Amino acid sequence: MPSTFAAVSYGRSLSPEILEQLRTVLADGGARVLSEHRRQDPAFEAYVMDVELDGDAASTGAGDDTALGRVRAALAAAAVDGVDTAVVPAPLRGAERKLIIMDVDSTLIQQEVIELLAAHAGTEALVAEVTAAAMRGELDFAQSLHSRVATLAGLPESVLAEVGAKVKLSLGAERLVREAKAAGHVVAAVSGGFSQILAPLAAELQLDFALANDLEIVDGVLTGKVVGDVVDRAAKATALRRWAGESGIDLAHTIAIGDGANDLDMMAVAALGVAFNAKPAVRAAADAQINLPQLDVALALAGI
Repeated sequence: MPSTFAAVSYGRSLSPEILEQLRTVLADGGARVLSEHRRQDPAFEAYVMDVELDGDAASTGAGDDTALGRVRAALAAAAVDGVDTAVVPAPLRGAERKLIIMDVDSTLIQQEVIELLAAHAGTEALVAEVTAAAMRGELDFAQSLHSRVATLAGLPESVLAEVGAKVKLSLGAERLVREAKAAGHVVAAVSGGFSQILAPLAAELQLDFALANDLEIVDGVLTGKVVGDVVDRAAKATALRRWAGESGIDLAHTIAIGDGANDLDMMAVAALGVAFNAKPAVRAAADAQINLPQLDVALALAGI
């Protein structure tokens, strides 16, 4: 049975030559272009080709030997600098309601909050080194979180408001949330960072769901501990499943966006796992990559 998907190309500039190369790669892979159109987006160019393919399109991800997997590989091999092409299942793009779930640090926002807090404690260099190793998957996330948070012991609670004021949304993040919610979709954020920073941000953006770690505070002072279970990669995947279920959304209609190893489980569960300016191991495992600073490229992928 033929299956349908969308080949979505995006970058700063999509020339006619690049688009013709894309058509050639798809045709060589046995795909038939049914329709195509250029999207109008403010900070990037995107072009969508709706495609039909004979063969198994159920398997996703890098390295699979299905017909779809071979098309993915061919598109990756023919990639042009500054332009990415994602293969997105048609049922996901056409779904009436979708769930978009995002990591927070270095995804929804531009910074790593733990490093901003560590700057107040004079431990920024140490914490940055541990954070980078954890995001590459070289350290157990829970252990790394506990060791980094321990360096914050003794800081006054007031630093949380100071750091919160310094947080900057990623470019396109506000547009992504606003337009997705206006179209009736569900938007969530899940973080290995801290609820004291995420909660006001989630309220400002009117996110449907949000989850992060709770810093322990006693008598107005950070104790260097977190309260409750750590929000690690398994917890992120669990949150995706739970929020999709609570929202009545099939997992086939979900998108997960992240940048580090802590996001790999939820990206694997989602119908489309998107690596946002991510570490190499995350890019290799993802179904799609956004290598622009624009988080709203996800709107083009989702068909919103």
